[in-house]
Amino acid sequence: MYNIDDFDMKILTLLQANGRLTNQELSDLVGLSASQCSRRRISLEQAQLIRGYHARLAPEAVGLGLVGLIEVSLVTHAQQHIDSFHQMLEEVDAIIDAYKTTGDADYLLKVAVADLPALSDFISQTLSSHQSVAHIKTAVVLNRIKENGLLPVAR
Repeated sequence: MYNIDDFDMKILTLLQANGRLTNQELSDLVGLSASQCSRRRISLEQAQLIRGYHARLAPEAVGLGLVGLIEVSLVTHAQQHIDSFHQMLEEVDAIIDAYKTTGDADYLLKVAVADLPALSDFISQTLSSHQSVAHIKTAVVLNRIKENGLLPVAR
């Protein structure tokens, strides 16, 4: 278990807001030397507290202007159905987020596709035809009000 101190928390907060900060920039903001910040960043990465660095792309930039939220209920909760469904989640690029949930549905999927016909094809050819899926309920995102927000840092 990794013990997070105030310096680590500040590093995590700053990197979450801007993952492109250099060690020197980070050290100026945190109040540690660049080498200390580098060692701490590496430790946070190795502890899996920093899961990666990436650019957040607008879906339209890559031709995926339509986002859908899809609730999925499985046929049964038998391990074979769960495993098969999870494998499909990993293999299908249109699924950008998948959550196991409580409530009426077993999963909530966030998908990005080109347009309504592409969403319809995805639903009929990928989800509805999957042997593990019993029921789906779809909502189309009209406007993105808040997306990819930062995690609140409580200390």
